[in-house]
Amino acid sequence: MKKKKSGGGGANWMDTYGDMVTLLLCFFVLLYSMSTISEEKWRAIVTSFNPFAQLDPTDPGGTDGPVADPEDNEQGGMPSIPDVAAQREIDDMIEEVFLALQAMASQGDMQNAIQVDMSGGKVYVKFTDTVFFAGNSFELREEAKDILLQVCAVLDTAESAIDEIRIQGHTAQQDPNMPNEAYGDRFLASNRATEVQVFIQNNSSIFPTRLVSEGCGQWRPVATNETLEGRRKNRRVEMIISGRNLEEELKGGGLTEFITQSQGQAGAEQQTP
Repeated sequence: MKKKKSGGGGANWMDTYGDMVTLLLCFFVLLYSMSTISEEKWRAIVTSFNPFAQLDPTDPGGTDGPVADPEDNEQGGMPSIPDVAAQREIDDMIEEVFLALQAMASQGDMQNAIQVDMSGGKVYVKFTDTVFFAGNSFELREEAKDILLQVCAVLDTAESAIDEIRIQGHTAQQDPNMPNEAYGDRFLASNRATEVQVFIQNNSSIFPTRLVSEGCGQWRPVATNETLEGRRKNRRVEMIISGRNLEEELKGGGLTEFITQSQGQAGAEQQTP
């Protein structure tokens, strides 16, 4: 007598069920990966469990999003990389400013009025006090205005590459044994720097945010104050021209952000009836 074969597929339904659950899990994982998380709801959930929770997480992936960890970017994540060619072009333009100002300073009638150097990517320009101002005065001489007009023309050629122009006023200590009176000394230096700053602002395309004036007074001498020649060298106005740094600008803030905001406000004011 033959025995009946028992059904061998009694447990096959479990295989089908397992496959279905696996597919559902994959489906929900896919939906989750495509979804977006509401920051407000996330904060509400976290604070409901822990009112003292840290709500400023960082993205361990080093992405460039709002919660990205800058240290991860520095260690080889996916940072925003400045345009190397654009930075090189900026550096070249600043060097061209240096060469143009140096050529101007080498002219016969300019040699005693202006001195130009370059160091660390910055252009340093020294204007002789006696050519620019009368004694104890901060009013620009006419010959100083002629020189500054030529300087402005050079600056305009590199307007897009210039980050900042810092103008410093310096005086000399009249009595080697006694400092100048602080009020008059500082104000004379500040006013002379401001006069140069205002002239450049009115006669060049450099955005005003990029112009800074400082009054250093007698406190940053380049020569001794014990001789007439030394005091003559100390009486000067200096201009420091810095080029833009695209890497720093990518980090946010800086002069470029202020300029963008200022231009936006100016445009809004012009449109206001």
